[in-house]
Amino acid sequence: MDAGYITALAALGGAALGGFTSFASSWTTQRVQMNASRTESSKSRRQKLYKAFIDIASKSYGDALIHDNLELAGLIELYAILSRMRFLSSVAVIDSADRVVRVITETYSQPNKSPIEIEEMVRNGSVDLLKDFSEACRKEFESKLRI
Repeated sequence: MDAGYITALAALGGAALGGFTSFASSWTTQRVQMNASRTESSKSRRQKLYKAFIDIASKSYGDALIHDNLELAGLIELYAILSRMRFLSSVAVIDSADRVVRVITETYSQPNKSPIEIEEMVRNGSVDLLKDFSEACRKEFESKLRI
């Protein structure tokens, strides 16, 4: 084989290898960036969902402590958020949120609490209905699982 052909083939092979390496590097970088973006977007959506759940659950629980009449609009909104969580969140978060909604619903059927009883609940920590839910959310965000 002529030395010119060998040199030409070596140059073409080097150019092809360099092009492939550049393509593979760009493709890998783009894929990592897309995964990071998707993960961050999912995290942001869940944070907004959890914030809305906490806000509505807090108001509904406060209402349940001092009223007998079921606040249907708040409960329906809680169940709507819970349904959205079912396809975005971990099982631990969903189970905790479900317990919160059940406690709120059961609280409406109990006798109304007086201000003194509510103060006692605050002192002994039993008024903190959302503690387990908040901890489940934090653990979910700290875990390396992509949900």
